[in-house]
Amino acid sequence: MSEGAPRVERDGDVVTVTMCRPARRNALSREHLAQLLEAVTGVGGTDAVGIVLAAEGPVFSAGHDFADVAGRPVAEVRSLLALCTELMQTLQAVPQVVLARVHALATAAGCQLVASCDLAVAAESAGFAAPGGKGGWFCHTPMVAVARNVGRKRAMELALTGDVIDARTALEWGLVNRVVPDGELDAAVADLMGRATRGSRASKAWGKSTMYAQLDRPERDAYDVAVEVMAAASQLDGAREGMAAFLEKRPPVWPD
Repeated sequence: MSEGAPRVERDGDVVTVTMCRPARRNALSREHLAQLLEAVTGVGGTDAVGIVLAAEGPVFSAGHDFADVAGRPVAEVRSLLALCTELMQTLQAVPQVVLARVHALATAAGCQLVASCDLAVAAESAGFAAPGGKGGWFCHTPMVAVARNVGRKRAMELALTGDVIDARTALEWGLVNRVVPDGELDAAVADLMGRATRGSRASKAWGKSTMYAQLDRPERDAYDVAVEVMAAASQLDGAREGMAAFLEKRPPVWPD
């Protein structure tokens, strides 16, 4: 295993992928992006129901590693950003529920990581920023994901000021789902993951995929997508069992 490669640990039905480059503030170097992509893709092909994206060290992730960017030609930078985009899209494409465990500061592409996960739980000491707005390299790609979480005016404030927002503000703005005292972070992550992974696995995976397919479409187009998928999904074994259990007033026995 390469130095600083993410640690992948399974506990029951949930796999935790932990970034382990604390000395580099878990910066997303080309190598680390590739490692994370391999890890998430690998878990995506298993029977796990959830993925927790975590980090160790004083920072959750400082975003892109400038050592991969400074002085490099545009084609090389473009390929780095394409790799990063592939990771962000894979987080949303895998069938598992992906939850960010944010214990500390997440900036630029690190903030993009949080925004790209399905769910996020933050410790009170966490912070979030798109610092390119006060520097020389604007956070264009991180803001694609962040803006879809927080809305236009708040996205503009994050992007233009580059200032850090605290965890409570991130909660108010919609960037995270929960904020808890630092000592309660793991319990809160486990609680939300447990509730988000209940029920039929096949139904959940299809539901996640369809949510992303419809979220950014106009309402009429979104309904077109959702109607077709929901009609087809009614034929899943899990859907049939869930409805039968409800009608028969008994606990469901999920086939998957």
